Amino acid sequence: MEALEQLIQRYPALAVCEGEIRRAYEAIRASYRRGGKLLICGNGGSAADAEHMVGELMKEFAHKRPLSGEMKAALSVFGEEGEMLSRHLQGALPAIALTGGVALSTAFANDAKPELVFAQQVMGYGVPGDVLLGISTSGNSGNVIYAVETAKAKGLATIGLTGETGGRLKGLCDICICAPSAVTYEIQEYHLPIYHTLCRMIEEAFFGGADNGDGM
Repeated sequence: MEALEQLIQRYPALAVCEGEIRRAYEAIRASYRRGGKLLICGNGGSAADAEHMVGELMKEFAHKRPLSGEMKAALSVFGEEGEMLSRHLQGALPAIALTGGVALSTAFANDAKPELVFAQQVMGYGVPGDVLLGISTSGNSGNVIYAVETAKAKGLATIGLTGETGGRLKGLCDICICAPSAVTYEIQEYHLPIYHTLCRMIEEAFFGGADNGDGM
């Protein structure tokens, strides 16, 4: 896996995370192959990371993502508009950041229990075979913990992206990538290349070549 090898070359300290990054990639890839999706949550800078990661997955990142012949044929019935859609639409890897949805999140926070806002979205979006990625530099963010617990109860695979201790997420998640620092901003600086690498690896699996058979 060239992207993972390059990550370790650029950030040797992340060698301790290599196995868990590989496992996270395999879990997300398996979910996508079954028609699943990735849900992502976090707070503050980690919320921005969740949104960033969705942006890399839902459109082209390092590879072009032409539509399948079947999709182009389906769009062709719309004439010139269908041709335009075929030219500009891209293959997507389904991902949802649970950090948006202002109307939903504020309504739930006001009417129910604010710290369960991510968990409520897992209830609504998550189905068995999906993956939840919870980002928390401490590994102890309550709303992320509750989302992971809900995900596990619903049959989702769970991945944590944390700091060196892992916090509660380390023992709770199926897979936990623990960036090797206890300093918040340093953890966040490691998180970016980690999730960029995951996005590259996943995109490569589905869009890396015309003959890979996995294009979505």
